[in-house]
Formats: sequence, C-alpha cells, structure tokens
Amino acid sequence: MKVFETVVLMVLLRLGSSLVPSWAKRMVGSRPLSAIAGRGSGRGGVYSDVTQLVGNTPVVKLNEKMAPPGVEVYAKCEFFNPLSSVKDRLAVAIIEDAEKKGLLKSGDTVVEATSGNTGIAVAMVCAQRGYNCVITMAEPFSVERRRLMRMLGAKVIVTPKAGKGTGMVRKAEELCAKHGWFLAHQFENEANWKFHQATTGPEIVNDFKNKKLTHWVTGYGTGGTFHGAGKAIKKALPKVKIILAEPEAAPLLKSGVKTDRNPDGSPVDSHPAFASHPIQGWTPDFIPKVLEDAEPQNLMDQLFMVPGSQGIKVAKDLAAFEGILTGISGGGTTYAALEIAKNAPEGSRILAMLPDTGERYLSTPLFADIPADMNEEELEIAKSTPSFQLIPGEEPVLQVA
Repeated sequence: MKVFETVVLMVLLRLGSSLVPSWAKRMVGSRPLSAIAGRGSGRGGVYSDVTQLVGNTPVVKLNEKMAPPGVEVYAKCEFFNPLSSVKDRLAVAIIEDAEKKGLLKSGDTVVEATSGNTGIAVAMVCAQRGYNCVITMAEPFSVERRRLMRMLGAKVIVTPKAGKGTGMVRKAEELCAKHGWFLAHQFENEANWKFHQATTGPEIVNDFKNKKLTHWVTGYGTGGTFHGAGKAIKKALPKVKIILAEPEAAPLLKSGVKTDRNPDGSPVDSHPAFASHPIQGWTPDFIPKVLEDAEPQNLMDQLFMVPGSQGIKVAKDLAAFEGILTGISGGGTTYAALEIAKNAPEGSRILAMLPDTGERYLSTPLFADIPADMNEEELEIAKSTPSFQLIPGEEPVLQVA
C-alpha cells in the first residue's frame, strides 16, 4: 500500500469505519494505520546517547490463537528498551537520581545485586556515563547474563546458590562498605518506582486513550513497575483492576509474613515462604521495600499465583503463535492475563507486562527441550534436495554438479 493511499484510509477511518473499503480492512487488519504510514519516515531526529531510547515501549494485541473470544489481551513489550528489558528504566532512574543528588562523579564505581537484567541495564548506563560497574549475582541465574554484563565492561561477582538473593545483596553491601562504592539499592530506592510512575504508567494510559483498559497484569521483582505504574494507572483510570502475579512456589505476599528490615530497608534474612522457582527476575527471597511501600493490599485488586511450568509453557506459546520472544517472567504474566480473561466480562481489555527478551534464557529450562542440532524432520528436509547436506555420520555433501 502506498503512503498516500494509507493516509487517505487514516482519514476515512477517523470519519467512520463504514467508509473504509473491506479490502483495505483486510490489508491493514488490526495494525494502527499511523504505524504503517510512518514506516520509512524515521524518528524525525537523532539521539545523543543510548539512554534516551529507554521507555515508550509498544503494546501489541494477542491474536485469537491465545486470547479467548469476546476479550482482548495485549502485551507491553519491554524488550524494546535498548538493552531488552524493563530494568533499563530502573538503571536510568537510579543513576540519574544519584547524579542530581551529587552522589556520583566521574570514575566512581556503581554496585548492584541482581538476577541479571538490572545488572545488564546498570552496566549499560555506566558504560555510557563513564562509571565503573560491579555486579553481584547469585549462582543459579543464567550464564548468558553474566557474559552480557562483562561485555558491557562490568565486573561480575558470582555468589553461592545457598545464599539466595539475600546473599548477593549482602555481598554488594560488603563491597560498598569496604571500598566506598555507590550501591544502587534497586530494592529500596524510591527513584525506581517514581520513574515508572512518570513513564510506564502514563505510556499505558496514553496507549489506551481510545480503548477502555479494564485489567492490568504484572509480576514483581523489585516491585517498581507495580508500585509506580500501578499508581499512575489507578489515578488516571480508577476502574482498572490491577492483578499482581507471584510464583506459586514462592508465595511471599500470599503468606502474609512481612520481611524484617535493616535500617536502610534491606532484608535482614531470607523470607520463610520462599522456595526456588524458575521465573528468573520475579520474587527474590524477600519482599522488596519498594513493593512493600506500595501497600500492595490496597493497590492491587487480586493476587494471582503462577506455576513455574506455566510461565515456561506460555512463553513458548507466545513465540510459536505470536512471534513474540519473551522470557519466563513474560510467560508468567501472560499466563495470569489469559486466566483472568477466561472469567472476565465480554469486551474486557487486559494488558500484560513482558519484562524482557527470551534470549536471556538460552541456558535455562525455557530452552531445555529446544535442540541445537537438526531433528529428524529437519534432516528429511535437508535430504530432499541433493546439494549441501550435513548428515550425521556421513561425509558432508557440497554442491552437486
């Protein structure tokens, strides 16, 4: 479709959908006409650095292969941030806040304890700003995350599995106390949730200004997205139901047991309801202060428990049926959204947060049954033509004369 024709259709659509020819509706489908018309036009300018790309992530509608009839389910794709996760927002927020307060100067070292995505984001901002970066990370988290952080110039200190998330936090605190480094305090820092209140929440409100959003579904790692975006959404759209998802294996909020805290808000010890779960990035072994300060019992309308196996399954379904490559946490959030959709009133519009990309999970259970070598079906396809065959146990075949 030519740009001129598309612009004409945009005008007709605004005047009334009955004026748009049926062939055009089939061609355009449910994609925004403005997005199609804008292809090839660029962004109208250039950016001074990579951190300016953080935010304004797109919302995508899921198709009928996944969403139940009569209900619309959407996904906010945070992997469109420059380092492919929602944590890019957190890193920019905390470091810019520290700079404004005079807590960081050129050549300083920034430290954070993380499951990986925050560390990657912090390493990105430190690389761009010229800070040194040290990350503490518990042993079970995916090795590709360590490599990404090191590629960005960070030093990654791996802590024992038995220490859980609390252990990596203690290590970060020790390092800062000894060396005088700056600790980002992602789990306690107000700049975290306030950035989501100023960006993520308003983005969602604006993207649904012509549609009635009825439900918003998110999980929690630090609780920053839930706290900040949740407050912004509730203020602008008070009737929206907020669903907070939590791993079934680690029901910290469900237990009703609070986390004991040190004077700086960090956890004293591991939470008694915590158990290991495969949803990396969700629910450390303590309730973060950023989450607790949100008063989740008042902000959320429902707490939804997600089995780890369903997070994996739905992440795979998103790839297979939607072409959306997200991680286990995105699968978990979407699972919760789809379950809510089954009992939601007809006409409901449900938005799920997808925190990161599936590429962060290559060494995790998400890819455990996805082989690197050709399977039998692929080998049969390879053998269906004579040239360039690489069949196990046979000599490679190059081009056949």
